[in-house]
Amino acid sequence: MKKIFLGLALIVTIAVIAQKTGGAPDAAKAAFAKAYPNATKVKWEKEDGNYEVSFVQGGNELSAIYNPKGVLQESEQEMKVNELPAAIMTYMKEHYKGITVKGAAKITKADGSVNYEAAVKGKDVLFDANGKFLKEAKD
Repeated sequence: MKKIFLGLALIVTIAVIAQKTGGAPDAAKAAFAKAYPNATKVKWEKEDGNYEVSFVQGGNELSAIYNPKGVLQESEQEMKVNELPAAIMTYMKEHYKGITVKGAAKITKADGSVNYEAAVKGKDVLFDANGKFLKEAKD
């Protein structure tokens, strides 16, 4: 009976660890640990062949996407909706009349380019650094 209990405890422990790491490869986990050594509330998910890690650092909610080799593809930082550039807010008011922007984020690509995201009703509306509309994507 004791062996069965220990076996079940081991399986549960492995399942919990796998859920927290999302099956992320060691290279991605090592690159993340080096870039964000003070991260807390770390949660990994597999996303389109890459690995997205959501976490908190310095009181900010962030996420980063790494490829299987541990190369950062992009990072995203949550921001207040009222911090979005004015051009984005103008676009949203004109094209999404009566719809409240529920969330916002600043996305920094691996090459340093910046995009912004405005979240509305299950959609992410993406803009370039100058506030020019890029595309709409399902959340």
